Formats: sequence, C-alpha cells, structure tokens
Amino acid sequence: MKKRLWLSLALASPLMMTGAAHAAPEANRPWLDAAQSPDARAEQLVKAMTLDEKIQTVFGYFSTDFESKQYVAPKDGRKDSAGFVPGIERLGLPSQWQADAGMGVATQAASKNPVERTSLPSGLSTTATWDRKLAYAGGHMIGSEARMSGFNIMLAGSVNLMREPRNGRNFEYGGEDPLLAGVMVGEQIRGIQSNHMVSTLKHFAFNDQETNRNHINVKIEDAAGRMSDLLALQIAMEVGDPGSVMCAYNRVNGPYACESDYLLNEVLKKDWGFKGYVMSDWGATHSTIPAAMAGLDQQSGHPFDKSAYFNEALKEAVVNGHVPQSRLDDMVKRITRTMFAHGLAEHPVKAATTKDAGIDFAANGKISQTGAEEGMVLLKNSRDILPLAASVRTIAIIGGHANVGVMSGGGSAQVYPIGLSPVPNEGPQFFPGPMVYHRSSPMQELASRTKAKISYADGKDLKAAAKLAAASDLVIVFGNQWTAESIDAPDLNLPNKQDDLIAAVAKANSKTVVVLQTGGPVVMPWLNNVAAVLEAWYPGTNGGAAIARVLTGEVNPSGRLPATFPASVAQLPRPVIDGDAVTKDEDILNKTTTNYNIEGAAVGYKWFDLKGHKPLFPFGYGLSYTTFALSDLAANKSGNSIEVTFSVKNTGKRDGKAVGQVYISPAKGGWEAPKRLGGWDKVEVKAGETGKATVKVDPRLLAMYDSASKTWKIAPGEYVVTLADSAGAKPAATVKVSLDAQTVDIHGK
Repeated sequence: MKKRLWLSLALASPLMMTGAAHAAPEANRPWLDAAQSPDARAEQLVKAMTLDEKIQTVFGYFSTDFESKQYVAPKDGRKDSAGFVPGIERLGLPSQWQADAGMGVATQAASKNPVERTSLPSGLSTTATWDRKLAYAGGHMIGSEARMSGFNIMLAGSVNLMREPRNGRNFEYGGEDPLLAGVMVGEQIRGIQSNHMVSTLKHFAFNDQETNRNHINVKIEDAAGRMSDLLALQIAMEVGDPGSVMCAYNRVNGPYACESDYLLNEVLKKDWGFKGYVMSDWGATHSTIPAAMAGLDQQSGHPFDKSAYFNEALKEAVVNGHVPQSRLDDMVKRITRTMFAHGLAEHPVKAATTKDAGIDFAANGKISQTGAEEGMVLLKNSRDILPLAASVRTIAIIGGHANVGVMSGGGSAQVYPIGLSPVPNEGPQFFPGPMVYHRSSPMQELASRTKAKISYADGKDLKAAAKLAAASDLVIVFGNQWTAESIDAPDLNLPNKQDDLIAAVAKANSKTVVVLQTGGPVVMPWLNNVAAVLEAWYPGTNGGAAIARVLTGEVNPSGRLPATFPASVAQLPRPVIDGDAVTKDEDILNKTTTNYNIEGAAVGYKWFDLKGHKPLFPFGYGLSYTTFALSDLAANKSGNSIEVTFSVKNTGKRDGKAVGQVYISPAKGGWEAPKRLGGWDKVEVKAGETGKATVKVDPRLLAMYDSASKTWKIAPGEYVVTLADSAGAKPAATVKVSLDAQTVDIHGK
C-alpha cells in the first residue's frame, strides 16, 4: 500500500479535513469585504490566522501521484495537475489549484487520462507575431480554459532570454530581446489574469539552459544582468502585473535562485517594488531558513524537493526565532494579498465536472489558429513559388507526420489535444515525453484548398521520397525538431538525418518548399537548393489549417523572427554548452558554471553585431507576399525619451502587415553592442495604401545601468535612430537626435 506522504507531512490541523471547520459569520471576516484594498484585507486576514494556518498557506503539494516516491496526491487537488495549496474554510480563503502552463492547460506526463484542451502555438510563435493584442488574446483564452477546468493559478509567463539557442525550453519563451520578450510575455500574463486568475512570471532568473539546470552556477555581473535577462523580466512584470514570480532551478553567482537575497529581496521586492509572492519551481527549494530569509514565500510541489522545508521545519524555525514571525506574516500576506487582488475569493472556481467543461473548443481553436498564422515566418521564397499557384497539379508532401498532425514541444507545458495524439510516441517513454502531435493535418487542410493531387511519403526511405518528389510538380517537406524541458538540443541541425532527406528531395525537384516545426533556430545546409522556407514553430491546436492557409495565400505571412538564426554554433558565445548532460546533478554540485559575462548584455543580435558575425537569418527578419516601403522617419525628444514616427507603404498587390523596427545607437558608441531595439509597430496596410506608425522609446533603452546608484544614465550626445525591417537589414532611413545627460530611476521614470 502506498504511503500517503502528503497526509503524514500535513500539519495536525482540522483545516485539512474537508467540512471539519464551519465558516464564521461574515461580520467576523472583514477581509472578505471586496471594497477594501487587497493590502488591508490581507493584513486583517493574517492577524486572524493561527500559526498552523500560516504554515499551511506557504506549503504546496504536487497534485499528481508520484509512484517512485510513494507519494499520493491530495484528494482535494485537481487530478494529474501541477500543484495544490489547501484553503482555509473557516476564514473563507480558497484553495490554490495550480495548472501548467504557457501554451494552455497541461496535464502531467504520468497521467493515463490526460485532460484534452486547446493549445496555443509556442511562446516563440506568439512573440514572432510582434502583435501585443494577439498575445493578450491568447493569454485570455488559455486562462479561461484553466478557470473552466477548475484552476485559479496558471504557471505561465515564461520570459527567459535566448542566450542559448539549443535550450530545450526556448519554445516556451519570448526570444532574445528584452523589450520584445518582456512586452509580449507581459501581455500574455495580463490576458491570463483577466479571468480572475493568478499568473506567474518565470523563471527568475538566468535559467537559460536545461543542461545541469538544477545546480549550474550562472556568473553574471549586476549591470549586464539588469540590461538583459532582468530587464526582460522587469518589463514583463510592468506590463503584466503578475501575481506571482517563480524562482528558477539554477544558481546565480553562488546561491540558488530560490535562496538568492540579491534576486528575490534586493532586485525583485525592493528595487522593482513587487507586491506579489515568490513561489519555487518544482524541485528548486533547498533549505528552510536561508530560503525564507532570502525572499522565497512559498515552497511548491514539495515531493520534488529533498525535504518539506516550509512545513514542520519552517514552523519550528518560527517558534525558535530563527525565522521571525514578521517574515512568515509577510510571506502569507503576499500570497493572500495576491489572491484578493485577482478576485480568487469573490470568483471561486469549480472542479470541471465534464470532459469538455463547457469549453467552446471551436472558438478557442480559431484564436490559436490566428496566433499561429500571424507568427509564421517566411524565410525564403525564390521565384515567388509561394503562395501555391492554381496551376500546380501534383504535390508531394514528405515527412513530419504532416498527413495526420502538427508537432508540439514536450515537458511540463505539454497540452494534450482533443482525441489525443494521432502519432504513437516517438520520444522518451517518460518525462519530458511523450512526444505529442495535435490533430490538425496540413496535408488534409491543403487537400481541401487545392485541386492538386496530393501524395504523402513519411520520408524514412530517402530514395522513395526522392522518387515521389521527381514525379511531382511541387514538393513540401516538413522538417521537425522536437525540443522539451530538461534536455537541450545537441546542435542546431534537424535531428534524425532530416537534413539529408531535404537535400535528397531538393536535388530531385528544385521546386521544394520546406516547412519547419522547431523549438528555436536551426541551421539549414540545404538552404541554397530549396525554393522556399516557412518557419511554422509549434503551431498549436489548429496548426495544420494555419500552415495550409499561409501556403495557399489565404493568409499573407507577417511573422518576424524573435531570435537570430546562427549560421553555425561556432558563432555563439559558447559553441559548446557548459555542463555535462550525462553526469547526475548531485555529482556536479558546486563544480559546473556557465559564464554569461562573456556576452554580458549583448545577447542575440547584439552579440552578432558586436562580433561582426553574419547570421543565417537576422533578428526581426521575415518576408511577405507583398512588398513594403518604410519612409518619413522622424524622431524628437519627448521628456526623457524619444518619440519616433514613420510611414509604411504597401507597394505590392496584396494586403499585408509590416513590422517597422526602430533601432537606437549612440553615435559615439559605449553600449554593450552597436544598437538596441527601441520599439516597433506592426501595421496592416492595404495594397497601394500607406499607414502611419508611432513608437516611443523606453528611456532605459537609451541608457546604461549604473549599479552603484541603481539608476539608468543617459549619456549626452547624438543618437542615431534607424528604421529597418530587421536587425541585419539595410536601413530604410536614419535620423539623429541630440540628448542631454539624464538620469532616470530603476523603472525608467
């Protein structure tokens, strides 16, 4: 018989017994008065709580059975979900039901009956839209499904910068630029929380690789961190106002992120003024007293940790004075204040009683599809082979299981499709598997949109694939790269010899279109021999329809790269990933480091500019089925910032959307890299017409961070404002603006 660890670790309190406590009269529970401020309500609640009730609130359970540890999930949690914190009935405090995460309502891999829900495209795909409204709409949609599924906390909001393009979790994140990633992820957080939900901001901080993620020590100087990863997280916090921040697995300059006084107390709570609470990642808590005093407010998913640090051990530490009562009260106040601020008490969730929970999957699928369509990036289109011509009579579709579905990324973010995966698992049997495909076939969707005869080959036999290609008017090859939490890609090539497949097919037929479904950048040794390349990322629930609509021209592609595609790993700051993917984490403790001071704040395109590397495709790049002309650039001082205006003319024959990008450079240099993205505007313009755009540059993007004063300092002199359609493109226009010396505070004010 399994040992019920959660019961043995729970405090000896009647509060854990369902129905054992009776609600007090409302007059005796003033904290339930929604007319008061969240702070006032939380202060009153904390004063009314017993020590045991406070401890109960800062200690989280895993809500899935964990057989290897003989752990059985609490019965009041949502089955096979991420986490659960029991509520307190006598006080009217609801339970916390926590769901993974960024693409939709995920089910833990151990489940035999996963919850089937709508999946957004990958985080990179959402960021590739460069469309704030779409990011918000996607967040609102998955937040609504989470609420209807019985959850009030969503572990979404991932904004780790892409320092390492081989990182297995890049597909969950927002790319390499702090402004773009921060704004887009912040909008998703804002959308999720519009459902009376709490969303997290994660992973705080510098969790930019999966290799040895549990113990690797990241070295980064304060100023470099504040201008890169931390700035991305700060912008996301300002835009999204997340209720919670999830601290990361790794170490930062020595201490673990979840017991880093620098990260949690100094940066997050003091400097940024964060009023919410810090929860640990599952397995990222390593102590009781150090973690509590360093700013961790809640231990999450405790079976993943070595001990129940914030249960009996924390209670004893408080009783003995090792952790002040005031610190525990602050932990509880932060949690309950957040719950009140986001309406968790006034808008209680109910456990989903039906498989679909009343969700409109058709409508939600359309939201996901729109995001996928807007995020796809057309990387090459020789001889205008796309959109597909009506004269094409025979099409060969090869590889990628494109006859039945589209790929998704793996790990804790895995959303299971309606009807489950149509492809038998080809990935790891256990976490971060299984490898899942969404039931939206690009081949079937194309068949409904074209009169051409379509044939399919799985691509496993190169000769058979080449023979089919040679006999067809046009070929569409699907190149898939499955990436997942806990593992990094070994290189930037497509796995399983798919590069050889594409090369063989392209040799047989020059009219070869490659559709990529990848977790991040890949190299393309066959690029010169194919006619077109479409980066579809992981396109989500209706991904097949989205791909087909872009290929046929029903949708004019408008996605732009949120990350640089290197020509090779030799161009990276670390050509070989630091750490050892084979040795167990326990054996490398205190031995493995990664030095982010190599590039400092010069992440992504900034590194390529600094070193003069020519990438395969630059940050911000993307083609369209029409053409645009950027002009009328004007830039003027506006307070402590610069306001930029420009025009976008559609010079082609199709309606389309352009992303005008504004880059800033100090004329005399002195920054971490030659230029920074200062802002952008995505403008929809009909054929032959002209649209107007306005961008206001955040003062922090004109400044260098000064660690001594904790301010941003704008140097006096001339600044070059460049208008372009990518970080690597020839400028459409440049103007200069003279700025006086200025100092702005840590928020850019």
